Amino acid sequence: MNTFSRRHFLHLTGLGLVTLQAGAVAAEPEWQSLFDGKTLTGWKAPMFSWQGTVEVEDGAMVLGIGGDITGMNPTIDAPKMNYEVSLQGARLDGSDFFCGLTLPYGKTSFTIVLGGWGGALVGLSSINGDDASENETTKFIKFDKGKWYKIRARVTPDKIEAWLDEDKIINVETDGKKIDMRPGEIELSAPFGLATFRTRGAFKDIKLRKLDAVPAGK
Repeated sequence: MNTFSRRHFLHLTGLGLVTLQAGAVAAEPEWQSLFDGKTLTGWKAPMFSWQGTVEVEDGAMVLGIGGDITGMNPTIDAPKMNYEVSLQGARLDGSDFFCGLTLPYGKTSFTIVLGGWGGALVGLSSINGDDASENETTKFIKFDKGKWYKIRARVTPDKIEAWLDEDKIINVETDGKKIDMRPGEIELSAPFGLATFRTRGAFKDIKLRKLDAVPAGK
């Protein structure tokens, strides 16, 4: 290989390495599917009092109406910090929360409530002992029966965020705040679970991905 060819080759090789390195940095973390749409493999019932039936229908996990809470927990060893969870959820029947998404936060857990307290309340339970109906995340959103909503949550040391479709509905800076579960049977959903309250709800496309570690204060 003559001098020109060698220099040209090294130059192109260098560009290729830069491109590969840039691509590696830009790569998104991979999603892990938690529900195959066919069976309840990888899930277990937390045995709420008067738990309703849970079935797979048309590719969705359907939590039936129970005496109070019906739920399911994935059996994976879920990350406690620096992760995202994404799913689709729908209220099929009933008028209370169709999605109680309980997630780990370090040594504790919390629940994102969608459609509670009469069907429209949204919020995080709990912050400093105040549940979703009485803290900074409280809001009211109309949910149409039978409509699928995309739900996504991101948990990092300094912040808990959640989106409903494309709208950010929770944006909590956690520094100096106590994040914990609302006391009661819902605690059986911890550390990671889905639940409904006297409502028939459906879930599909449930997945999780780990994020690069984000140190507190960043």
